[in-house]
Amino acid sequence: MAEGAGTKLITQNRKARHDYLIEDTVEAGIQLMGTEVKSCRDGKANLADSYAAVQDDEIWLMQCHINPYSHGNRANHDPLRPRKLLLHRGEIDKLKAAVTQDGRTLVPLRLYFKHGLAKAEIAIAKGKKTYDKRQSIAKRDAERSMQREMGRRR
Repeated sequence: MAEGAGTKLITQNRKARHDYLIEDTVEAGIQLMGTEVKSCRDGKANLADSYAAVQDDEIWLMQCHINPYSHGNRANHDPLRPRKLLLHRGEIDKLKAAVTQDGRTLVPLRLYFKHGLAKAEIAIAKGKKTYDKRQSIAKRDAERSMQREMGRRR
C-alpha cells in the first residue's frame, strides 16, 4: 500500500518482510490513549517484536512499544500494553480462520495516520525457512546486478 495524500507513516516493520511470507494484508484502526497518540505523532513507536493475537473474538496488538509521551504527567501510558485493533466482524472471523491454519500468524507491517486516525497494517504471514531467506536475498542481488548492468550499457 503506497502512501497517499492524508497519510503519515509512524513506523514500519521492515524485518517482517524478510522473516515472513506475506499472504494478505488488512487495515485496522487502533484504540490508543491520548498520550500514545501524541507520542506516535512524534514518531516514537517501534514494531520490532510486535505481533497480533486473537483473544475472545477480538484482535489485539501485542508488544508494540510506544514510548511514554515526553510532556506527559503521572497518567502517562504503559509502553508495552496490549492495544485493541478495530475491525469489522467479518474481518475478525477471516483473520481468526487464517491463524488456525498451520504456521500462519498475524504480523503488523506498519503504523500510520490516515486522515488523522491511527491505523495499523496487519498481515497474514507464514514464517520463512532459512533457505527461503537465502533464496530471496540471492534473487534481490541478481536483480540489482542486472539493473546495474543495464545502467552501464545506456
